[in-house]
Amino acid sequence: MTEISMKTLPATAILCLALAVGALPVHAAPGGGGEPSAANLYEAKTLTLEGRSLYQEGKYDDALPLFQRSLAISEKNLGPYHPDVATSLIDLGDLYRARGDFADAEPLFKRALDIREKALGPDDPAVGENLNSLGLLYKMQARYDKAEPYYKRALEIVEQSLGATHPHVSIGLNNLANLYYSQGRYDLAEPLHKRSLTIREEALGPDHPRVATSLNNLANLYATQKKFAEAEPLYKRALEITERSLGPEDPKVADSLNSLARVYFVQKKYADAEPLLQKALEIREHAFGPEHPVVGQSLGSLAVVYFLEGKYDAADPLIKRAKAIKAKYAPKKALDVK
Repeated sequence: MTEISMKTLPATAILCLALAVGALPVHAAPGGGGEPSAANLYEAKTLTLEGRSLYQEGKYDDALPLFQRSLAISEKNLGPYHPDVATSLIDLGDLYRARGDFADAEPLFKRALDIREKALGPDDPAVGENLNSLGLLYKMQARYDKAEPYYKRALEIVEQSLGATHPHVSIGLNNLANLYYSQGRYDLAEPLHKRSLTIREEALGPDHPRVATSLNNLANLYATQKKFAEAEPLYKRALEITERSLGPEDPKVADSLNSLARVYFVQKKYADAEPLLQKALEIREHAFGPEHPVVGQSLGSLAVVYFLEGKYDAADPLIKRAKAIKAKYAPKKALDVK
């Protein structure tokens, strides 16, 4: 008889099984509307999973009503101060943040933080996740002074709860380092990126995709400061790891190729940049189709290199394609009706 793994079951089947055997708590928090309904909680969990799937696909408008409905059900059945309500608030806040609706996201994140601090304690790892959400929200708005204390406190919580060398610590280090990078505080960002890289290499192994991410972060920092001799080997190693771990045709390989090509481009090493950009374009066309916006970006980058090399006949058709893609996705102007 074939053994069935929980990993192979659909998410809805797992939820149904968990409810049936009582694995999911159904006790209402203070302030709830009486005894919660298991069927309603199952519906809320299902809506959440469907909403997250749509969110990952970038279908924000489709995900929005699912998250809103899930939140309403959770509040009615569990009360407004239950930790599961905080999770629903964060899901909805993440969606608003991704859409650029920052004013709508902020009160949701703050309410979720308040719930978790009171229900779980101020030093719970879930509180740290909430703090990171607020930090990212403020960073995306260039409100760096507000983002920094949230990122710092989140890092302190995860270090205290999991230990200074836990892989999750590397996430907090990267968040804070990237904030300093955005502010041009490179001297503060560098040691954080280096520590993150060391943690990931030791905890995950030297060829893990997250090691490649840390290598890219550190390389970006050096490249921005025109320290190309330091940046180049890091980009190369990140590219090798990404190709081995994800396959040579993965879109993230194209991102790594572009990063390395950029280092050559700014040094006017166009002959070195050209094959990398060609490969990146090929990967993106295969992965996203010939008219995707990222393909347009690759076409433009390669066209510039061709032009600077004097290969005008090769550059011209790429420029035309890039312009056509840009025009296709440009916001349509409203008709001026008088």
